[in-house]
Amino acid sequence: MRLFISLTAALFVTLLAGCAGHSHYAGLEGREIKALSAQEIDGLRQGRGMSLALAAELNGYPGPLHVLELGDRLALTGSQRSATQALYDRMKAAAVAAGSDVISAERELDRLFASRTIDEAKLDAALARVANAQARLRGAHLQAHLEQLRILTPEQVRIYNQLRGYRS
Repeated sequence: MRLFISLTAALFVTLLAGCAGHSHYAGLEGREIKALSAQEIDGLRQGRGMSLALAAELNGYPGPLHVLELGDRLALTGSQRSATQALYDRMKAAAVAAGSDVISAERELDRLFASRTIDEAKLDAALARVANAQARLRGAHLQAHLEQLRILTPEQVRIYNQLRGYRS
């Protein structure tokens, strides 16, 4: 038994030593833009929500895409459906534009580090550009949830939250 415990401990220490110094970031240095995965870039280009509106969604402010998906179960009127589709189209266009700006800003930040031309002033400017683009992106999604609430009745909002599995 002692031999088994000793061998197990030795194996464990050997495994830990083999992992020492390796970062969970290893392999990411080949990314086009280091701070963004291919899936994130695709989501930004497509104007996807990517959980950017959780503050609204999980506090009872429905999102237009999900309202359209649940339209029959919410008994949307024709005018509600049209208003929701127009809202979704506006939100999507704004999100695609802001997402493109996020990609561009992150690419520039990455370029500054890769070229070793960054300094404190350039860093501040690059971060401000990234933050502004991210705020516009998140704002596009959150604004749509605010507007969607005005399109639905309180009963439809209650049903929406129930259908989405949220507690009241």
